[in-house]
Amino acid sequence: MKHALTFVGIGQMGSGMARRLSASGFDVLGFDISARSRELAETSGLNTQDDLQQAMHNRQVVLSSVPNADTARQAWLGPTGVLQFAQPGSFGIELSTIDPETMRQIAIAAHEKGVRMIDAPVSGGPEEAATGQLVLMVGGDTKDIAEVDDILKALSSAYHYTGVVGTGKTVKLVNNMMAMGNILVAAEAFALGTAAGVEPELLFSVLSGSGGRSHHFLKRFPNAIQGNFKPGFKLELGEKDLALAIEFGRTMNHPTPAASVIREMMAMGLAAGYRGQDVVAMFDFYNKMHRKT
Repeated sequence: MKHALTFVGIGQMGSGMARRLSASGFDVLGFDISARSRELAETSGLNTQDDLQQAMHNRQVVLSSVPNADTARQAWLGPTGVLQFAQPGSFGIELSTIDPETMRQIAIAAHEKGVRMIDAPVSGGPEEAATGQLVLMVGGDTKDIAEVDDILKALSSAYHYTGVVGTGKTVKLVNNMMAMGNILVAAEAFALGTAAGVEPELLFSVLSGSGGRSHHFLKRFPNAIQGNFKPGFKLELGEKDLALAIEFGRTMNHPTPAASVIREMMAMGLAAGYRGQDVVAMFDFYNKMHRKT
């Protein structure tokens, strides 16, 4: 028998994941403090609740996907948060991109309440969320993970065990450092190539089979050369994730100079008006910088 689930945070990513779980046969009830998010989720066919305590009634598993660490702390540890209402023996699955220390704090508090916590950030965008093609980086007790294996498999094309709680968030931050670096360097290089007169479609065709290609280059640049910057992963989220990774490096006394430069460039893109657009909009940013010279 499948678990009954509460999904906390049903924005663009959370709603996609919740719908995927519902389509996979789970009894899913969504919750979000935003009435607009609940309305959109309802329109897409997801059942929602505007009261967290009611949303968690008789639910064995609570999943959360929220924008940042402050929201995650409030959602789990706040006076009307998940751990105030969770039943002993239930499971928590935290899917957000937040720092490892916040994840560990949530897990410690959950343990005191008898809640078994799993650290499971995701790689992928809204399309992958809705179709069960995310990649999950999963930290926690292996016995606990085995008990929610069907949930993790429904969400993902693959999930990978990373170690204890907190390691999932670490791997996610490292992954995003690499991904954002790939995108920014590709945007800079591609803009240079097109400025020198190479046709964009031809340049993409050659580079897509060459050594400089990456997953994000192949995924995002066909849209970029058409001027389509509809957000799959917003620029401000990329900048936020890099800031998290840089701060994590500082707590480890570990230098992150390249990531710091990339974050500053993305901050310049945001200041130039690309907020709300896909991170690959940095290609357009570089093009416009060239035109100004």
